[in-house]
Amino acid sequence: MALVKDSLLLHAVRGTLGDQVTIYERNGQIIMAKKRGKSNKKPTKKQEEARYKMILAAAYAKEMLSDPALKAYYKSLAGPGQNAYNMAIKDAYHSPEVQNMQLENDTVMVTAKDEFRVAEVNVSVFDAAGKIVERGKAVVGRNGVDWYYKITGLPPKGEIVVSVVDLPGNATIKKLPINGS
Repeated sequence: MALVKDSLLLHAVRGTLGDQVTIYERNGQIIMAKKRGKSNKKPTKKQEEARYKMILAAAYAKEMLSDPALKAYYKSLAGPGQNAYNMAIKDAYHSPEVQNMQLENDTVMVTAKDEFRVAEVNVSVFDAAGKIVERGKAVVGRNGVDWYYKITGLPPKGEIVVSVVDLPGNATIKKLPINGS
């Protein structure tokens, strides 16, 4: 790959030349690279999964960038050589992470992290029989990482299920058993 600077010849040229070189522009820079050819190998299952995930991420990015506020948000996070579309794909490709989850008295505290932004944290409380007792949305703390949910009727046994969701809708689910005292 070569970056082209101040070339009158290539100033207006874009595309593939002679089935060997591809010329394109990215963030105002002209780039020349060897044309990639198709692989003769059959893709592995992992490669096919990654391709499918990328198709979904690209579809998300296209949809999200139609919202001017989200486009501005992603653009503000872009570094040199990146744009809002790149950032939206990166966000859609990775799920949020639950770093910590604990129950103190009747409050569930969840520490959730995403490279971009955690959109919401949903909490569901189940009794020992697996029947839902209550559910609701947690409230973000002052630090922007910890989320809190106050349980109104904590069963003696059961489990708490937390779902952390980012802007693209990727969810990470974590469970915490309730052991009666």
